[in-house]
Amino acid sequence: MNVISPEAHSADDSLPRLEQLADISQQLLARARALGATQAEVSCSEERGLDVNVRLGEVETVESTRDRGIAVTVYFGQRKGSASTADLQPASLESTVAQACAIARHTEDDEAAGLADPELMAREFPDLDSWHPWALQADQAVDLALACEAAGREADPRISNSDGASASTATSLSVYANSHGFIGRDRSSHHSVGCALIAGQGDGMQRDGWYSSALAREDLEDAASIGRRAAERTLARLNPRSMATAQMPVLYSPEVARSLIGHLLGAVSGGALYRRASFLLDSVGTQLFPDWFAIEERPLLRRGLRSTAFDGDGVATRDSSLIEGGVLQRYVLGSYSARKLGLVTTGNAGGVHNLRVQSNAGDLASLARQMGNGLLVTELMGQGVNGVTGDYSRGAGGFRVENGEIQYPVDGITIAGNLKEMFAAIEAVGSDIDRRSHVHVGSILVGRMTVAGND
Repeated sequence: MNVISPEAHSADDSLPRLEQLADISQQLLARARALGATQAEVSCSEERGLDVNVRLGEVETVESTRDRGIAVTVYFGQRKGSASTADLQPASLESTVAQACAIARHTEDDEAAGLADPELMAREFPDLDSWHPWALQADQAVDLALACEAAGREADPRISNSDGASASTATSLSVYANSHGFIGRDRSSHHSVGCALIAGQGDGMQRDGWYSSALAREDLEDAASIGRRAAERTLARLNPRSMATAQMPVLYSPEVARSLIGHLLGAVSGGALYRRASFLLDSVGTQLFPDWFAIEERPLLRRGLRSTAFDGDGVATRDSSLIEGGVLQRYVLGSYSARKLGLVTTGNAGGVHNLRVQSNAGDLASLARQMGNGLLVTELMGQGVNGVTGDYSRGAGGFRVENGEIQYPVDGITIAGNLKEMFAAIEAVGSDIDRRSHVHVGSILVGRMTVAGND
């Protein structure tokens, strides 16, 4: 990352900058053809951002960033070479293409190598409402972060310290082009405000926080509200207990529930599948979840956090089901992994776009009442997941629930199971959706897991 002195954002010049990147991509493709490449692709990106951090009422860092990257991939038949640069000087660009070609000439043939099929390229580029730049000045960002932290620290005298507050804004421009004649342009923005606080004293100290993030500044939560919510969450963790080891229902709060969806995505992604490193091999058409459970991908959602008309291969994206009626409908594939598996790309080179997990229940409080007696998990620690077997064991913190009501905080516990069994044992998905991620999901209630404590 290049760090330069803070400065005001100038008038929006994103479209001319995009065209400059597009022109560079065409020059690089032409040079690759001249050097004998049978196919080629170019990715160009440029990012600008401002990030400030404060702690205990004092400014810690102010960073203004500008980053650029150019990546060239060439194919000589089924031999592939890649090189990259951040230098836009003609000599550097020409050298980058030459390096990619030299690498390709010395690699082995890969039967899956090559561009995606030309008929799959995106041809329509709707406005997805992803561009909302914020001309945030450094002093304004500092004021936001200070207001956020102050609201949290002043909320209760038990708030004894702070891990700091932050405010940031960033914009990104990108162009993907290939020798099929495809060229796709994208521009997006992202803003956030957050705060982390500490409550209590000595060995009894607890830490928690809250943040808001969005593509447009008007979709951010108020800075003071973020600070107060951080304080509420931190105070709720004071005086935690452990638990006796037992089998019980586990309720994942929304901000940790999306990790379960992440484990599903990892298991159905092309890379894990063609390497035979997934517990969901050969699972398309298999019932993995209850019959009411559904996940839909919506890449063309306006103002979605991961909206795009084309994937990292230039393939057109489209709305589609991942899970329907509890049954896995497809894998998550780019063109390379699809060829390795003898399948067709799903338009997911680079990942998934705006997943929506269907809710069948009310908010967190109603799910706690439905659970009766069990564990509400609000924090997960450690990696503890075996992608090959699906075995799951993670450190956790949260709250003991008895007779449908939250009773006291708990920590120092481990929750364990097997992801296949956990997916099948999901009893409800709440309507309390956490919208700060491209995976929209509410609380998830798993009917039975092993909870291991020290009591």
